[in-house]
Amino acid sequence: MTWNKAPAADAEAGGGGDTGHARLRELGYKQELKRDLSVLSNFAFSFSIISVLTGITTLYNTGLSFGGPATMTFGWFVAGAFTMTVGLSMAEICSSFPTSGGLYYWSARLSGKRWAPFASWITGWFNIVGQWAVTTSVDFSLAQLIQVIILLSTGGNNGGGYMASKYVVIAFHAAILLSHAAINSLPITWLSFFGQFAAAWNMLGVFVLMIAVPTVATERASAKFVFTHFNTENNAGIHSNFYIFVLGLLMSQYTLTGYDASAHMTEETKNADRNGPIGIISAIGISIIVGWGYILGITFAVKDIPYLLSPDNDAGGYAIAEVFYLAFKSRYGSGIGGIICLGIIAVAIYFCGMSSVTSNSRMAYAFSRDGAMPLSSVWHKVNKHEVPINAVWLSALISLCMALPSLGSLVAFQAMVSIATIGLYVAYALPILFRVTLARKHFVPGPFNLGRCGVAVGWAAVLWVATITVLFSLPVSYPVTKDTLNYTPVAVGGLFLLVLSSWLLSARHWFKGPITNLDG
Repeated sequence: MTWNKAPAADAEAGGGGDTGHARLRELGYKQELKRDLSVLSNFAFSFSIISVLTGITTLYNTGLSFGGPATMTFGWFVAGAFTMTVGLSMAEICSSFPTSGGLYYWSARLSGKRWAPFASWITGWFNIVGQWAVTTSVDFSLAQLIQVIILLSTGGNNGGGYMASKYVVIAFHAAILLSHAAINSLPITWLSFFGQFAAAWNMLGVFVLMIAVPTVATERASAKFVFTHFNTENNAGIHSNFYIFVLGLLMSQYTLTGYDASAHMTEETKNADRNGPIGIISAIGISIIVGWGYILGITFAVKDIPYLLSPDNDAGGYAIAEVFYLAFKSRYGSGIGGIICLGIIAVAIYFCGMSSVTSNSRMAYAFSRDGAMPLSSVWHKVNKHEVPINAVWLSALISLCMALPSLGSLVAFQAMVSIATIGLYVAYALPILFRVTLARKHFVPGPFNLGRCGVAVGWAAVLWVATITVLFSLPVSYPVTKDTLNYTPVAVGGLFLLVLSSWLLSARHWFKGPITNLDG
């Protein structure tokens, strides 16, 4: 990795100060959003969206079911290492093109004049729909955690506790989204404060939980169990160890998403061509380290995997909640301490969703600025606080609509949410693919670049995304029925067909890719 000297034109922006305004004009846009974020704030948004407390907690059941401790402790580094290749490649491109459009703008610039409109159309829609799916899954997982907290607080599954209905859960989800939209309507200085607070909460929360839970537990797992035990009892009819390990990686890969937020916040970040890449890389790197500590801390309190996954336990089968509840109840006779720990996680998930809406709205703002969305003139407007207010509320509304299928079928909902991992990573991979192919000889790096390693790292990133796209589309249970079918390829394939058909039938006649909004 190397750092180049900033272009001369950038220095004009402020006598060696902020380089963002001048660079943005070079890329064809005028400054409409308030550029007030520091590198710490930029990092905080991505770190809060990755939020290891959110991803690991939400999919800990998956990790336990498919491989258990060994898959989680070692699979985390496998997914983390390849995720870093994706992040490094994205950071290099971000340094060259620091705009709120991020991925779709990069695809347009890297694919060449002939392919730019189509490349940016495909990338943009996969990116924005993937982001909406992330917000949907994050806020719905918070609603489900609140359901479990209420259940345990009222006596638990075996003590007559109250289990909120699916209609109450969707009401929780709607209320959470409403509050997120309201917070994101505030000036960027407030969002910067909340983002930094969220990052600090995630960091401190992990350290508190990874120390408190195994310390309180009266029975702890051995190091041999945590690092070597491979759980093959998954009740899914899958017996291949490799297949089980691959499915267990989903927990890690789902967690390590959302770091494109640093790119979408670059038009509000000072010295974005430097600080945007730092935000991406540092968010991934710190999350890998902190997340591994969280996995270890919790897994040392795990003893009976089948019981933790059983719907008959006090938490109704929510494994981490049961781990916390049992740890405190076994020592103090009451699980209230475990419920407080779940509250720490709930706050982290809340801020994860808040930051996700922030990123969504900036992508919607940029995409509509280039005329790619229906009613584009509405969504790219900014208010007196220089906030894309309409895009904020649009993002919240769509995330609410994407959760409604859960009322009919959790299978249908899970299919839609699968776009959050695969769809988003497809959007990550496309500009990287163009960077190492069509733009290989004419790519002009920004201040941050990978030097001679850029192409090799880029190919590693692309191949990893291609691999997980295939692996996470495989059946997760046998025999395959309509209730056990993995609908990921259906959801992602359906999105691709919709985007492609809209291009062929309409957009190819009028969408020209990113357009300038400079006066004169």
